[in-house]
Amino acid sequence: MAARMRPHNLANFCGQEHLTGENQPLREVIESGLLHSMIFWGPPGVGKTTLARILANSMNAHFENISAVLSGVKEIRSAIAIAQEQRDIRGRKTILFVDEVHRFNKSQQDAFLPFVEDGTLIFVGATTENPSFEVNNALLSRCRVYVLTPLTENDITQVIDQAIVDKTNGLGHKNIKLDNGTKMVLASAADGDARRALNLLEIASDLATLNDGQAVISRSILETMLQNDNRRFDKGSDYFYDQISALHKSIRGSSADAGLYWLCRMLDGGCDPIYLARRLVRIANEDIGNADPRALELALNAWCVQERLGSPEGELALAQAVIYMAAAAKSNAVYKAYNAAMADVKSQPSYVVPNHLRNAPTDLMKKLDHGKDYRYAHNEVNGYAAGETYLPDELAGTQYYFPTDRGLEKKIGEKLEYLRSLKDTRGSVYKED
Repeated sequence: MAARMRPHNLANFCGQEHLTGENQPLREVIESGLLHSMIFWGPPGVGKTTLARILANSMNAHFENISAVLSGVKEIRSAIAIAQEQRDIRGRKTILFVDEVHRFNKSQQDAFLPFVEDGTLIFVGATTENPSFEVNNALLSRCRVYVLTPLTENDITQVIDQAIVDKTNGLGHKNIKLDNGTKMVLASAADGDARRALNLLEIASDLATLNDGQAVISRSILETMLQNDNRRFDKGSDYFYDQISALHKSIRGSSADAGLYWLCRMLDGGCDPIYLARRLVRIANEDIGNADPRALELALNAWCVQERLGSPEGELALAQAVIYMAAAAKSNAVYKAYNAAMADVKSQPSYVVPNHLRNAPTDLMKKLDHGKDYRYAHNEVNGYAAGETYLPDELAGTQYYFPTDRGLEKKIGEKLEYLRSLKDTRGSVYKED
């Protein structure tokens, strides 16, 4: 039914108002008749194929469709040959629609370039993945990218309403009865995907209860259908990385509610809880650090609970960690210090260890002054050898760690500053207070 209900013009198209509304770019393309190559980037079921077909219909252009999942060089050559025939014999433009274009490799994508350049075809690609990463630069530079967003629940309800009354391509012949509350449950379950909404509606219509000549779709029917149903989520896709990014940034931004929401979104979508536990450990290190060292301990404990007890106890431990970490004092001083020190290590020579810090387990090493003049901190005043140096001579005085004034790190900073201020105590002897 989703294929049958595909709109043929903008009047029946639902959603993407930022592209198809008045004075918006795709509407202007259609109204002006000035086609150009383009890439539609967006999640499944939001109108990428439909908009390509509407463009072809509005321009009276030939529409050629290939899928990168099922096609190879042979299909590409065939499509180009058809486009050349349409141009040379019939004088028609051809829109070549390439679904899942990101699945073509570089050489396959390059095959389109000369024919885009000479006007043999108008290239329209569709992808669920970020074209910046998945479409090669040569092809990307010749196309305008249009971003399509998930449909709103209002958009989805319009799609459902059209299908219920359409007697030719939809379910109008079944005399469907669907109350507003149940319709909203269906719209929510579609998760912004019109194709999914229509598929669910069609299945529900087959399970509907006949009553006085009407096929009644009840909420209980939908709830039975939607048991164990997961929202949109695809490991390795943009949705996956966008959601983990939202979780990380919510905790960094001290929003416990948002952090909990994105955690639940990922768990609901089927994300491995162990992966989430690892990410929480990373967040504890990167964004909290010494401002509250307990955050790392709690993240590790949540990981341990998840591994030992599994669901649902493990997920609750992850939620506890997220909320605590969001509320904790924040510092990326350790993260920055590590990166700065590593950058020096990678970019500078391998400086020798100063003699006084070297190990001296043999007489020969002692004769070579290994360990000479080393000051054993425990024998110094207050257990600190003021004035002693521990970096290579070439890096003397370098500071990598700059504690913040937040949480425990404020006290750490004060302690380090105090130690740096002490005068050289060389020659003093430790004494008990």
